[in-house]
Order: sequence, then C-alpha cells, then structure tokens
Amino acid sequence: MFALLVAIIYISFISLGLPDSLLGSAWPVMQAEFDVPLSFAGIISMIICAGTIISSLLSDRLTKKFGTGLVTAVSVCMTAVALFLFSVSTQFWMLILFAIPYGLGAGGVDASLNNYVALHLKARHMSWLHCMWGVGAAVSPYIMGYAINDGAGWNQGYLIIAVIQICLSVSIFISLPLWKKHKIKPSEENLTSESVQAENNKKAVSLKEIFKIKGAVACFVCFFCYCALEQTAMLWASSYMISHNGISAEEAAIFASLFFIGITVGRGVNGFLTLKFSDKTLIRAGQIIILLGLVFIVIPDVSALTVAGFIILGLGCAPIYPSIIHMTPALFGEDKSQAMIGVQMASAYMGSCLAPPLFGLLANHITAELLPLYLCVFLVFMLIMHEITQRKAKYNQILSKTERKTKD
Repeated sequence: MFALLVAIIYISFISLGLPDSLLGSAWPVMQAEFDVPLSFAGIISMIICAGTIISSLLSDRLTKKFGTGLVTAVSVCMTAVALFLFSVSTQFWMLILFAIPYGLGAGGVDASLNNYVALHLKARHMSWLHCMWGVGAAVSPYIMGYAINDGAGWNQGYLIIAVIQICLSVSIFISLPLWKKHKIKPSEENLTSESVQAENNKKAVSLKEIFKIKGAVACFVCFFCYCALEQTAMLWASSYMISHNGISAEEAAIFASLFFIGITVGRGVNGFLTLKFSDKTLIRAGQIIILLGLVFIVIPDVSALTVAGFIILGLGCAPIYPSIIHMTPALFGEDKSQAMIGVQMASAYMGSCLAPPLFGLLANHITAELLPLYLCVFLVFMLIMHEITQRKAKYNQILSKTERKTKD
C-alpha cells in the first residue's frame, strides 16, 4: 500500500507543475481579451508568488497540526478552485482576486510534499519527483495551445487543468488513511532512531528559531541564488539569443525551450546518480556544469554553441534544487526540516520573483548580452553559500549526536 501512496505523490508533483506555465502560454490571448497592457501579467504573477511565500512560511505550523496528507489535499483543492475561477473570469480584477488562493494552494503543496519526500523517500525519488514537476509544466502549454487552436479559448484550457486538479484532490482525500498509516516510514539516508519522536513533535518552529540554526541563512541564500539563476535563464534565454546570435524570435523561442528540457531530463538521470553519489557531491557537480554552460553561452557568433550552452546549463541546474531539499533533514534535524523547507521554498519564490525583472531592467537600459555575467554572479554566491552551509551544518549534526548520547 505504501507503493500506492508513492504513486499518488508522483501524480501530485505532475499536478504541481501543471499550473506553473499556464499563465505564460495563455497571456497573449488573455491580454487582448481583457484589453490591458502586456506587463499586467507581472501583477498576477507577483500576487501568486506572494501567496506561495506566505503558505510556505506557514507550512510547518499547518503540517504539524493537520498532517501532510490533509494539507496537500486542501492545497490542491484551493489551486483547482482558483483555476476554475480563472476559467470563468470576465474582468482583469477577477484574475487578481483569484490569484490569491492560486498562490496559497501552490505554496502549501510544494513545501509539505517536499518535506514528506525528504523525510521518507530516498534521494532518487526526490530527483524523479521534480522531473515529474517538469513533465507537468511542459504538458500544460500544449493543453492550453490545443484549447486555443480548437476555438474553445483560453478559458477551456484553464478549465481542463482545473478538472485534472479536482480529480487529484479527490484522490488525495480518499488516500488520507494511507498518509496516516505510513507516516513513519523513514528513508535510511536521512533519518535516525529519533525520527518517530521528531515527526510527532507538534510544536512548530518559529522564524526566529529557524534563523538561529547554524547554516540556515546561508542555505536560504543558496536557494535564493539558485532559483534566481534558473528563472532568469528560463525567462531571458530567447532575448539573449536574439541579441547575441541574431536569430529570429521564432527560432529563439524553440531553442530556449531546450534549457527547460535539459532540467527535466537531467533530473531523470540524476535519480540514478543518487545511487552512487551524495547530495553534496551532486550539487557541486551541478555548479561546475552550470559554469561550463555559461562558457559556451558567452562564445560569440556561434548559435549552435549558445544552444548547447543552455542545454548544459539546464543539465547543471537539474540536481541542485532536489538535492538541497533532500539533505535538509540530515543537515538541520528531522524535527526542524518542515520549517526549514518552508523557508527554503519562500526563499526560492523570492529569487524567482525578484531576479528576472531586475535583469529585465538591465537588458532594457544596457543590453541583454549581460545575461551570462548576471547568471555567473548568482552562481558564485550560490557556490559560496553552499560551502558555508555544509561547514556550519556539521555543528548541528554533532549537537544532535551529543543530545542522543545524553538521552541514552
């Protein structure tokens, strides 16, 4: 029966990715219908992002009170309702209003599920689950494109995804007994004999306590830098290719999508690499591969090398996000992992929200060809913060061992 629960978690990660690329694929049509400036997509995106940050920070308190299964089911239900309300919206202000539950639901699912997987499943599952997120994010634009091209409009695209989310929400509610029955099935890689007691600890960890944990701030900055790099590359790859290589917008859009494919395929491969290498090693390897990709990207006048650079960049990004999350219980303690991962998710969303628009200002006032340098800055800070995290987190592990010996 535990295998059935794992299958539901995999489907949940696909569902988590489905809404993420909907707005971008539908906005050109929505913008014309609502008769608002093109930039107004940023307003909706910012509200969704704010909601995800809030729900991520609340995830520790909610999960310890209600359990991962119920929090996930309710969060998916909130997202499904928000998507349905998007599909029936007739005014732009309605999108702004419905973006609130949209973001709150997405953040709740992300933080709760990531912590559950970090505690109970091996590293390979974390990589494969985030690969499933990529599948969901890649599929939804095709669903939206089908709806628009078929004449049903963007509303139908949102409705289809909403129905999928509703079905998933129902299946999670039905599976709630499985979450309770199997909630203590630890991953041998992370958990100790104190896992049961830690997981059943109902006291939520405050933000003040979180930031006092050795290595926590460095870990959050590392996460911020990674997501800033990833999202900036995703958003501005096409513009860079047009400016740097002089190719058409249509070609640039196709080639830029290869970065996203590189991440998805890379996470699939990374799942197998976790059988031999540690999370720490895979993160370091990913950072080296990112640097190699940036070297290819910066080479002038050769479009093939630029495209290859973005694919390599995607492959380098692949192991970092899932590996940081998966090693969190081991570095900071099982009892603090949900709180830590909640703030990690909030840091990730802040990086995704702030870094791409900032580069947009640089590209607008200077040139889009600054992209490799901009990404390299985040890479350097990410590398430094990861090493600081590893060094300082050793204190937590020593302290945890000392506390267990004292109890014995």
